[in-house]
Amino acid sequence: MESAASASLAFPALVQGLALSFGLIVAIGAQNAFVLRQGLRREHVGSVVLFCAAADAVLIAAGVMGMAQALGKSPGLARALALAGAAFLAVYGWQALRRARKLHRLDASAAGSSLSLAAAMAQAAAFTLLNPHVYLDTVLLVGTIGAQQPAALRGWFIAGAAGASLAWFSLLGFGARWMAPWFARPRAWQVLDALIGVTMFVLSGMLVQHALAAM
Repeated sequence: MESAASASLAFPALVQGLALSFGLIVAIGAQNAFVLRQGLRREHVGSVVLFCAAADAVLIAAGVMGMAQALGKSPGLARALALAGAAFLAVYGWQALRRARKLHRLDASAAGSSLSLAAAMAQAAAFTLLNPHVYLDTVLLVGTIGAQQPAALRGWFIAGAAGASLAWFSLLGFGARWMAPWFARPRAWQVLDALIGVTMFVLSGMLVQHALAAM
């Protein structure tokens, strides 16, 4: 009975981490275009996908554990950051719904010179680690929301968030040739942005409810 109860609590934490990470990572940007390009060219795909996913997993875990330690000493700060995170998610959701009204596409041309493994990894590192949004989204936002989870469930939240990252980069890299026509279709991105917008609003509402319940 106890294990069944634990599983019933772990699943929502896993899904919340997965949905949050997926909503933040799925956007037209340089990193996604680079991974898709490598997939189309079939160059160092496994190494690039593994690096991007592993970097996200490390940043997510560091954010959740670090924020949990910091917020555990200050419940008032935890509630304030939870409400701030809810506001950020609401704004992010609104921006996604605005994007859904416009036509855009992910363009990753296979043209250009081949890259050595070292050059490909250097570019993957630059697109991943030199983007300031990765620290705002992955470390601060995901860390703050993950830290709201009970200690026993934080590992499940991290697993869900990191799993979404691995699944997305694997889809971009290994499924590039099959998915490229879909990624180049503006209507597909409109539908995806609409789903992301709704998901972000739902997560925002859950975060507000959690913050108010802790008062």
